[in-house]
Amino acid sequence: QVQLVESGGGLVQAGGSLRLSCAASGSIFSINAMGWYRQAPGKQRELVAAITHGGSTNYADAVKGRFTISRDNAKNTVYLQMNSLKPEDTAVYYCNVDVFDGLGPSPVRYWGQGTQVTVSS
Repeated sequence: QVQLVESGGGLVQAGGSLRLSCAASGSIFSINAMGWYRQAPGKQRELVAAITHGGSTNYADAVKGRFTISRDNAKNTVYLQMNSLKPEDTAVYYCNVDVFDGLGPSPVRYWGQGTQVTVSS
């Protein structure tokens, strides 16, 4: 009943930028935390960045100073601005959203379908 639609991935040269978006829709009362994870070939999925409803943020050390997470609460959308991209950033990026749907006391975590980010040397 909740859908997440990701967009913004693609192929970019090292040093370039991309902006990922993830919009949530459906049976949503409110959204708690939102975040981005990534999974590179042969690697485990890792947290990239997270943001609370109040705007507090957390970043993986590898992306600090280069990536910025933000959210538009009115649009139920989370963004990831990625600057100074490196080949090591190549991965499938997944957004996650913790949703209060009014059916239970705890939020339910939903995942986007993933979007490929490829950074060439």
